[in-house]
This record gives sequence, C-alpha cells and structure tokens, in this order.
Amino acid sequence: MVFDWFKKVSKDYPKFWENYLKNFEQEPDTTTPKRVVVFDCETTGLDFKKDVILSIGAVSVIDNAVIVNDSLELFIKQDIYKSETASIHGILKEGKEEKIVEAEAVIRFLDFIKDATLVGHHVSFDIEMINQALKRLDVGKLKNDSMDTDAMYQKFKGLQEDQHSSLDELCKILKVEKSDRHTASGDAFITALVFLKLRKRLAI
Repeated sequence: MVFDWFKKVSKDYPKFWENYLKNFEQEPDTTTPKRVVVFDCETTGLDFKKDVILSIGAVSVIDNAVIVNDSLELFIKQDIYKSETASIHGILKEGKEEKIVEAEAVIRFLDFIKDATLVGHHVSFDIEMINQALKRLDVGKLKNDSMDTDAMYQKFKGLQEDQHSSLDELCKILKVEKSDRHTASGDAFITALVFLKLRKRLAI
C-alpha cells in the first residue's frame, strides 16, 4: 500500500534534468577555483508569467578572468513576438540568427552551466525566466547559487536595497567599456567585467 502511494507521487524526470541534478550530488572540488557563469536573457518583456525568452547569452569566469572561449549564445524561435521591443534587443522574428525551440535552448543552457554560480545584473528576473521555461518542461527550478551585480554594488557603496543601479550606470562608474549592449551575449560579457571589478573591491 505504501509502495503503491510512493509510485504515484514519485516522478520520472527526463534524462537532461537527471543529468543536471547529478551536478549537485557530488562533493564540491575545493582544489580548483569555483566556476562562475555570467548570463543574460533578452525577453519579449518584463512579465515573467506572460513574456518569453528570445535569446540567452552566457560566459564563464574563473578566478579573475573571463573565459571567452567558454561561452554560449542561443536564439529562440519566437511564437510570441512584440515588434515594439525589437528596437531594444535587435532580434527580428525572421532574423538571420539560427533559432532553436525553447526546450532545446533550456537543455543546452543547463548543460553549459552545470553547478556553476550564476551571476547577472538583476539576476533574479533572468533566473525566473529560465524557471518558467523549465516549468513548461514539467521539471524543477534552477539549483545554482547566484549573485547579483546590482546587490554587489549596493553592498560596496552601502546603499539601501531599494537604491538600484542600471548596468549602464555601473559601466560608467566602474569604467567598463560597453560593446553589443542589449544583446544577451554582449550584456553577459559586460556584466562579467562589472562582476570582476566589484568582486575585487569587495574582496570576495
């Protein structure tokens, strides 16, 4: 009887999700630097319940270096398209970029990040967008630790939690050159540079 109940509540997850979860079952390797993945999502808007991801950009950081050859850039086929936001992210419905379905993009993202610490500017929004995509695949939420560059700057300057700074403001303050702004891969790279400068100042 108990066994029958357990079979009903237990769930067979797809292989990609099982592989992702295995990254968190191992004892952390303290002999090598912890891998950080800085990422950004371009989306159709700012409502994570209604909007969807258009592209994902990610790049690794190890120690004090951005590992540019360990990066990811994905464009997602757009079932939902808002022409008014195209002027910001530059992604057209029928653009030249090779686009894949959302499920494949999320699976490739999980395979890339593994158990890395995730970093982003206002990262909670990007994480929630990924979590909503995972929900559509009927699996769980991201398990990774995360850090927010805005929160790091608040801590560095002793600001209140409601005193937010944009990525553009931090680039100006920290003298980080901006390139490919408002593309997922460009913003991920810029945020990685901001992260390294803030981490150095905070000595973490």
